[in-house]
Amino acid sequence: MYAYVIRRLVMVGPMLIGITLISFFIIHLAPGDPTELVTNLNPNASPESLRKLRDLYHLDEPIIVQYLLWLKKVAVMDFGHSFSMDARPVIDKIAERIPITLLINILSLMVIFFLAIPIGVLSATRQHSLFDKAASLFVFLGFSIPSFWLALLLMIGLGVKLDWFPISGMVSFNHDQLSAWGKFLDYAHHLTLPVLLSGLTGLAGLSRFSRQNMLEVIRQDYVVTARAKGLSEAVVIYKHCLKNAMLPIVTILALSLPGLIGGSVIFETIYSIPGMGQLFYQSVMSRDYPVIMGILVIGAFLTLLANLLADVAYGFIDPRISYGRR
Repeated sequence: MYAYVIRRLVMVGPMLIGITLISFFIIHLAPGDPTELVTNLNPNASPESLRKLRDLYHLDEPIIVQYLLWLKKVAVMDFGHSFSMDARPVIDKIAERIPITLLINILSLMVIFFLAIPIGVLSATRQHSLFDKAASLFVFLGFSIPSFWLALLLMIGLGVKLDWFPISGMVSFNHDQLSAWGKFLDYAHHLTLPVLLSGLTGLAGLSRFSRQNMLEVIRQDYVVTARAKGLSEAVVIYKHCLKNAMLPIVTILALSLPGLIGGSVIFETIYSIPGMGQLFYQSVMSRDYPVIMGILVIGAFLTLLANLLADVAYGFIDPRISYGRR
């Protein structure tokens, strides 16, 4: 197991280089130039100042040279400085935003995991029942409704008309005057809609996937044998069936992380949450290449780490899986 983990960690570096190389070329294909966005807003900007900015950012160099210069800095954990007016270090801007995005994504994964699996198990054990049909309807709605449209519906319905939840920001105006418990409730109040939105799509897909896996496992011969031995239905379902059905579910959970991080761009922008998704959107609109690449590197690393944790979890769920050399 340890040797396998070490081999996978060694492969993270080459995979990150491949991901960043492709990403670097793609973002430079977009029309526009960061220097143009700066000089267009300044009527006194001269062609000479534009040339100096391009020299400063190495934008006149070939793309492969720009990538190698960027990679040289990243090798020593220097993501450079932002092209925006504040010119702050990229790592500082991301460090301010990433805890919020990670918190929302972790809460969303918890919602997905603790709700989707029970819904899938109940749908499988009560196949063709009213609950199963209602769950199937929920799944189809979750797949078909666009997340940005659902975000606006939740904002209008639960935020504006019913006034149950705030529709923007992370804290209230009087947050600093609240007690510790009051600050916690204020955070929870503001995060309810983003977490609900982030978890709904993943909840729909994983619950359906759990149902299908459980239906396949329930039909296996060893489940029939377990029931013939007189074991209770709860023991058969939760001890013999669920554990064997969890292996593909772990894979889906690991692969859902990129979708959650990508989805944070939508709900953080709509709900004005100062997270990494909102920073990514603002950086794309302003062609802030260093910030875009910094966020992509962190997102790719978290995705690769999640896949590694999923592979390690396989060994604990299914003892038949061995990562030793054959």
